[in-house]
Amino acid sequence: MWRGDYFYLLRNLVLKDFRTRYRNMSLGLLWSLVNPLVMMTMMTFVFTKIFPLTAISKFPVFVLCGLVPFNFFSLAWANGTTSIIDNAQLIKRVPVPRETLPIASVLGNAVHLTIQVVLLLVIALAFGTGVNRYWLWLPVLWACELVFVIGCALLCGALDVYVRDMRYVVESACMVLFWLVPIFYDISRVRPQYADIYQYNPIAALVLALRNIILEGKPPRAVLLSKLFLVSFFMLLLGWSVFRRLSRRFYDYL
Repeated sequence: MWRGDYFYLLRNLVLKDFRTRYRNMSLGLLWSLVNPLVMMTMMTFVFTKIFPLTAISKFPVFVLCGLVPFNFFSLAWANGTTSIIDNAQLIKRVPVPRETLPIASVLGNAVHLTIQVVLLLVIALAFGTGVNRYWLWLPVLWACELVFVIGCALLCGALDVYVRDMRYVVESACMVLFWLVPIFYDISRVRPQYADIYQYNPIAALVLALRNIILEGKPPRAVLLSKLFLVSFFMLLLGWSVFRRLSRRFYDYL
């Protein structure tokens, strides 16, 4: 397949995913805003009124810096994991590059991510954080998350063809990771002996880097960037390698 054909196919798969998801929905794209706003409101109420975390200022912005990347990660990973099985008939009928399916699934969810990133920045400005030159780092950080999630989707999407329980493994892993990402608590609450290892979680590293930039007006720490780059591209390489090897026998299991 020519490169132009590849990107044409990828674009059409992303558009198909986008149209299917919002078909017959009255609110349409607004649903991309409802979930983070509801979660932000509830967490702000619980952790400022019931169990107050008094050391954290601008708590709604603090929470959104965690919710937005985690929501994208969990939804895109889950959808990417089931993308091969969900499109089994397409694979059997049309000789398409099979890796385009999990990649298109992740990119389709990136549309929602874009909307939620705009929401995060608007809320941040509303709370008086102000724009600073370190916002130029934001596209780099989101690109790293995109790379990481594509790697996860390729890996688990291939495994799901052989082990149909993978989707449930991913759902359980996302529930565990919700607590291992500092969404509603500060990294200072993590014991020092665990903090270094903790930051190898790329979603945790991304959240901390976002807070450096948006809340503190500082550049993301070099150690966070190095861990984010390292793990993200390692996962992409691992996912791509496993997918290419396992995809040779997909047809026998679909």
